[in-house]
Amino acid sequence: MSVANAQTPKLTDREDIAKRLLRGSAKASFDPLVEIDWDAPLEDKWGMRPERVSIYGTHLWDRLSEDQRRELSRLEMASTMATGIWFETILMQMLVRHAYHNDPTTLHVQYAYTEIADECRHTVMFAKAIEKLGSKAYRLDPVAHVLGNLFKAIAHGPLIFAGALFVEEILDQLQREMIDDDSIEPVVRSTSRIHVIEEARHIRYAREEFHRDWIRRGPVDKAYSRLVLGLVTYYSATRLIHTKVYEQVGLDPKEAYRVAHRNPIFIDSKTELSRKVVKTLDIAGAITGLGRYFWKKAGLLGR
Repeated sequence: MSVANAQTPKLTDREDIAKRLLRGSAKASFDPLVEIDWDAPLEDKWGMRPERVSIYGTHLWDRLSEDQRRELSRLEMASTMATGIWFETILMQMLVRHAYHNDPTTLHVQYAYTEIADECRHTVMFAKAIEKLGSKAYRLDPVAHVLGNLFKAIAHGPLIFAGALFVEEILDQLQREMIDDDSIEPVVRSTSRIHVIEEARHIRYAREEFHRDWIRRGPVDKAYSRLVLGLVTYYSATRLIHTKVYEQVGLDPKEAYRVAHRNPIFIDSKTELSRKVVKTLDIAGAITGLGRYFWKKAGLLGR
């Protein structure tokens, strides 16, 4: 049920928030090339909790050995990281354009540049982790690639930050549950720890910037934003797991994709991981109309 008519949260002073975020960045930023032991071997542990794997609980899951299940979890984590790189690359370009149109002497623009620097390090970190997990950064299908290219070119204020919130919140929720889990590969736990700490600032920044811009938009602009945001979330959420990962563990990729797409456990998992960002955007009235249909179709609003 939509809560779009609920009151928008009160906004704090833009420069005051940016000042705090910049201080936080100065105190707690990390260089993954130094912080993570990239030479340490894998320990044949899980890449994510088994219940988060796309085919968990299905007949295909039953067909796999325990070793294959752990391998698939690592490959799916690598695939999720690759999708994260795809979107963070889009986000960096949008943030540069956002900064281009604003005053660089303001603290909120300086934080935008700081976030870009963080995201540069994150993409390198994820790229190295993908390789470490025995996978590749598989390129998304042509439709998603072209739409991503289009989105980064046309997205304005609320779309930039709503899109950022969506991807960052889902990854944040997934990674938070793995940081202290000894059954998870150390390289995944290490990348998750760094990402969670730094993304907490990005999420605060995106949430405030989204609300600040959204309340100034007229009905036509908001309707357009809802539709485009729905498409962005659909193509992001349905491309988290590349079909080639199924092939690597001996499954038919087309069959596995169909099974995963219909798997109620996987749908519930995506719904759970996106619950926080859905609440934020729904309260603001950003998930209604045709856009809401795409959120539902992506499995982000439950069954």
